[in-house]
Amino acid sequence: MSKTTQIEPKSIILKAKDPIVLECGDTLQNVRIAYTTWGTLNDTRTNVVWVFHALTANGNPQEWWPEMVGYDQVINPEEHFIICANMLGSCYGTTGPTNMNFPLVTINDMVKAHKILKNHLELDKIFLGIGGSMGGQQLLEWAVQEPELFENIVPLATNAFHSPWGIAFNEAQRMALENIDSAKGLEAARAIAMLSYRHYDTYNSTQKDVDQRWDDFSASSYQKYQGEKLRKRFSVPSYYYLSKAMDSHHLGRHFGSAEAALKRIKSRALVIGISSDMLFPPHEQKFIADNITNASLEIINSHFGHDGFLTEAATISQLLKEFLK
Repeated sequence: MSKTTQIEPKSIILKAKDPIVLECGDTLQNVRIAYTTWGTLNDTRTNVVWVFHALTANGNPQEWWPEMVGYDQVINPEEHFIICANMLGSCYGTTGPTNMNFPLVTINDMVKAHKILKNHLELDKIFLGIGGSMGGQQLLEWAVQEPELFENIVPLATNAFHSPWGIAFNEAQRMALENIDSAKGLEAARAIAMLSYRHYDTYNSTQKDVDQRWDDFSASSYQKYQGEKLRKRFSVPSYYYLSKAMDSHHLGRHFGSAEAALKRIKSRALVIGISSDMLFPPHEQKFIADNITNASLEIINSHFGHDGFLTEAATISQLLKEFLK
């Protein structure tokens, strides 16, 4: 398709007609769901690809996953009708906190919002669901609740329940938000998070100083840069409550066990992990694949840590192409 005829993603706000009753017992009224569509729904409604974003991303995957989603990419608006909804509790258009007085939202609650959008779009089947990290948590939760909705699922660098290790990292970040000036607290929280997103080898290869300086280290500057960058684009309350939502993730909460929940899934599954991921280590993806009936597992060898699900897009694209043949 020539550039002159390429269509752009459409950003839309859906105002939900009904309230969402949260797992915590509170109710959200007048819920707004911000979402992006890209491409055209075919006559048989069999070309839907639903992309789930991670913690601080938004509902436009072209912005944060351009090597995966776009013209000439494996997820292509010429072939697919691409949907990505901003998760409940975020600060990119969907209903979320504006202060620290907001009810606890869980991954399950986020799926309730996704279901409202699915019903609004009158979708009965989704050809492919794909998401990494917190996006993968939402995908798995939905695939467990509606076992025949997705024909194919690709959860990346995610888990069936959040680990004590992951919860501890999130709590350290929330402590920074609670005990430091909000803007500086968010910078500190992001700096802590970066340590869980990357790996020793990542920093050693990208932030190592070639001289024998005694201060102003590259790694120090990098941490400050990442913190400042997030502060300029994200909300402190959303960061706080979304990290709590991630901690809440457990597929087995309403199904007896995580194993029993995963066994409900009828979709074909390609489960992908990153070899150096410290936050969602590969054994967590193996657990998912071992308990989904029709699943295969791929662990990508990478030194980029958890962020490998974003940076290793070329490898992931090839794996996805093979999977969807």
